[in-house]
Amino acid sequence: MNPVVIVGAGPAGIRAAQTLVAHGVRPILLDEAARGGGQIYRRQPANFKRSAVKLYGFEARKASAIHQALDVLREQLDYRPDTLVWNAEAGALDTLHDGRATRLEFSRVIVATGATDRVLPVPGWTLPGVYSLGAAQIALKFQGCAIGERVVFAGSGPLLYLVAYQYAKAGAKVVAVLDSSPFSAQARALPGLLSQPATLAKGIYYRSWLTAHGIPVHQGASLVQVNGEQRVQSLNWRNAKGSQQIDCDSVAFAHGLRSETQLADLLGCEFAWNPLNRAWLPQRDSAGRSSVAEVYLAGDGAGIMGADAAEMAGERAALALLEDSGYLTPPQRSLQLEHALQRIGDFRQGLERAFAFPEDWAANSADNLIICRCEEVRAGDIRQVVREGHWEINRVKAHCRVGMGRCQGRMCGAAAAEIIACESQRPVSEIGRLRAQSPIKPLPFGLEVEP
Repeated sequence: MNPVVIVGAGPAGIRAAQTLVAHGVRPILLDEAARGGGQIYRRQPANFKRSAVKLYGFEARKASAIHQALDVLREQLDYRPDTLVWNAEAGALDTLHDGRATRLEFSRVIVATGATDRVLPVPGWTLPGVYSLGAAQIALKFQGCAIGERVVFAGSGPLLYLVAYQYAKAGAKVVAVLDSSPFSAQARALPGLLSQPATLAKGIYYRSWLTAHGIPVHQGASLVQVNGEQRVQSLNWRNAKGSQQIDCDSVAFAHGLRSETQLADLLGCEFAWNPLNRAWLPQRDSAGRSSVAEVYLAGDGAGIMGADAAEMAGERAALALLEDSGYLTPPQRSLQLEHALQRIGDFRQGLERAFAFPEDWAANSADNLIICRCEEVRAGDIRQVVREGHWEINRVKAHCRVGMGRCQGRMCGAAAAEIIACESQRPVSEIGRLRAQSPIKPLPFGLEVEP
């Protein structure tokens, strides 16, 4: 019989593995990273000795628990780090490890692929010294280094304040934080955020700590342009008071997160528009079952909910898999998990109101702004295709190559959809979604294929 496979060793994948092992199932756990933990609890290299408190702050206990859970499980499952899943078909995954491609057949699979930054380009974003918020966090957590000597953090979402705090706490020079969401929106969202008071308190603490340590935090502030020749030298930004400039040598920015849904797409899952995430997401029930019988979804890869929810969703998806396989599982535990996930879902609605999407971004983007850096497609190129009568995103892709490069639209797809929607005067939900293509991520030339 083919094995059960879990893709992703973040909070969702590890808790799913733990649940399966507890019921006597030995799954295969695949992870692209060298060490499990996911992005939020990314584990430092084995020879690094920084304490968990320094690395994860308030989340040190949770991070250590996740890492220890995987350490305990390693002898009870088939754990395969440094393994990229780059393609999927019915009943099989194509993987890459150590330069060799292998096809792995499965009986059931839990997809826990996590999320990445949602990037809305600005002029100069391709300069050396410009990072996404997640990339800046990886540099700090995994290599113990800052992305520059004078760093500006910009965009919106809870990660903005967390990464700025982590950098400043580590001793980096944070020049400013530019939050595109106005304070009034966050004040209006406060009643909805009170459903998770501990999480809200941490967010308030990060924001207050930055201000108390003399780091300027500007709200309702839009990043206009990154300036420099060989690398970042300064940036322009604006708010209600007008345009301003800041000298810096690096910038990290993003507008929230977007789910990594390509694998679910290749596995044949049905998708639906999710206005809360402003994205097309694979459909799942409250237990994590997808529209495909053998495919289960958990964590931020199926909808942005955060690390706590990912742990719960991973456990719930594993319980659903076990139930569908004929195992006896505790029904009360399943109900507890679903109720807890519902409460976190209510909190997420408050967060989305607090960190509103900048809906004027597309209208304010100049024609010469590069949207797809892989294929050097500019906003004007996309608009021209729309003027020619094409507004479905895959048709636009066919005409101007946006999303055809190395990232397969993972970085530029959301921005391209916003440009198309604005130019065609349609809701972004009507533009369609980029169909996933294999390989999900770039593969090396000279790939060895195992028989």
